[in-house]
Amino acid sequence: MARSTRHRSREFVLQALYQWQYTGHSFAELNLQYSVAEEFPKANPELFRTILKGVIDNGPDLIETIQPHLDRPWIEVSPVERGVMLVGAYEMAHMLETPYRVIINEAIELAKSYGGTDGHKYVNGVLDKLAALVRASEIEYQAANPGSQATHTSAGKSRSKAAVTVTTKPTRKTSEAPE
Repeated sequence: MARSTRHRSREFVLQALYQWQYTGHSFAELNLQYSVAEEFPKANPELFRTILKGVIDNGPDLIETIQPHLDRPWIEVSPVERGVMLVGAYEMAHMLETPYRVIINEAIELAKSYGGTDGHKYVNGVLDKLAALVRASEIEYQAANPGSQATHTSAGKSRSKAAVTVTTKPTRKTSEAPE
């Protein structure tokens, strides 16, 4: 099965975040390194940059959002699963045009490909709990409208017309890798 450009972008983001966790390289360094990678033309560069920059800029807040749903301290989660959850959490909070089910499915696929044996199950459980909070209105809408192809936001409008209603803390500008 051919991978979509969006999936390839998420793969590159995951690889860059894995490196970031160990080296603390800046967004600019990682962007430069990955944008010249041999397979990068098969990815969506805009999506890659958006997610990577968003995770690096919002890392501490994303971790704070994820931590209550973990059964262990953040540092004890494998770096691959941490990266996958950061990508998923960022997309859920900041990319409302992507349905939460797509975000979770993409995260599961990344965890299956790059993570530990049952890492995808852990990622699924954590992101599912996070979706119940961050995308509650979308979940409620889909439950009330089974089979509906339309998506719904907390603003009560179709996603293409809705304003972002997710509350986040002010963005922290940092290139430091989280513990």
